[in-house]
Amino acid sequence: MRLKVQSRSLRQRLRPLVPVLLLVLGVLLGLLWPTLHRSPLMLGQDAAYPGAQARVSWSEQSGGVIDIRPTTGRAATLLVIYPGGLVRPQAYQWLGTALAPAGVETVIVRFPLDLAVTGVNRADDVIARYAQGRPVVLAGHSLGGAMAAQYVSGNPGKVRGLILMGAYPAGNVSLKGQTNLAVLSLLAEHDTVAKASDVRDGLTRLPADAKLVTVRGSVHAFFGRYGPQKGDGVPTVSRADAEAQTVRAMLTFLRDE
Repeated sequence: MRLKVQSRSLRQRLRPLVPVLLLVLGVLLGLLWPTLHRSPLMLGQDAAYPGAQARVSWSEQSGGVIDIRPTTGRAATLLVIYPGGLVRPQAYQWLGTALAPAGVETVIVRFPLDLAVTGVNRADDVIARYAQGRPVVLAGHSLGGAMAAQYVSGNPGKVRGLILMGAYPAGNVSLKGQTNLAVLSLLAEHDTVAKASDVRDGLTRLPADAKLVTVRGSVHAFFGRYGPQKGDGVPTVSRADAEAQTVRAMLTFLRDE
């Protein structure tokens, strides 16, 4: 009898907490839903670039990649892209399409939960499978750029170039000693996610001849096609203009490196 009374008393004390616990659970699910629920991966959706065509395919090998090649001939350079945090890889298909006519094969990596931090060394398998003796350039946007820099810091000599799009090496990552590494840092003029001061500070952890190019009028989200980003600035140019500037800077870098 005493046990029954205690059990009933415990239930009575816990009952008022049930709505609170359900509310907390609902909030947590709401916060985690964008991470746990990823939109379908669809090739060719919002991926066209003026005057450019490419062959595009999806492969589950190497953890899942989008492979973008020139329509004819063999590409001379392999570009591997690490997407930004929580950004689907197809958001950068436009960039691979734009570069393909210049003889660039672009491989965009898919990460678990679309977070490059879950697979910093994924470039190893991609390079082994796709490079085939060609020079390799690793690129990354935002969090993907930070993880690309981290990969290069731990694998000196593995890639010939690094392209950071609205990104910079973490404070404990330095590439200054890699004198044979060519680096291009792209700064969107009105980016308030990767702030100009942080991008420029990141140059102090890159080789001395790293190139900084400002994409005039652009914002953080204009490096990929995934819509507006919370906390970003306001662009003063069209997306098409910003993308054209990005492509020109990358093509110049790829030709020179």
